[in-house]
Amino acid sequence: MSKSFDFKQAPGHLIRRAQQVAYAVFMEETASFDVTPVQFAILNALMDTPGVDQVTLANQVAFDAATSGSVIGRLESKGWVRREADAQDRRRRLLWVTAEGEQAVQSMKRAVARVQTKILSPLSDDEQVLFMALLGKLVSGHEAAAD
Repeated sequence: MSKSFDFKQAPGHLIRRAQQVAYAVFMEETASFDVTPVQFAILNALMDTPGVDQVTLANQVAFDAATSGSVIGRLESKGWVRREADAQDRRRRLLWVTAEGEQAVQSMKRAVARVQTKILSPLSDDEQVLFMALLGKLVSGHEAAAD
């Protein structure tokens, strides 16, 4: 009997490894765009909610609000995001995707779609559907418990 914990079969370890795989595939497929998964998620969320504040946006993409400011700053320096102080509350920063940022997202969509396909490629079609359903249930169950 082994004295160590069999971490290779632990859900946390496997989820972390799956995230590493997903990140590596994303970076490989989107290398020419110089964008991270979080940056892409922020750009997409901003396209759906122009003029949103930074804290709300961070919540929408499930990212740390304190760290999101630096990510948004990198997007702003690329000319993909515009940030302005809220007229009603100068402490709040409101965000918009620029025309250049929207064009960048549109050009990335095919690569990001390939990422999703590659991530799930070891699974059969039925397994992919089941995996996505279970993964969604896992995440939403923990999100509900946190509320």
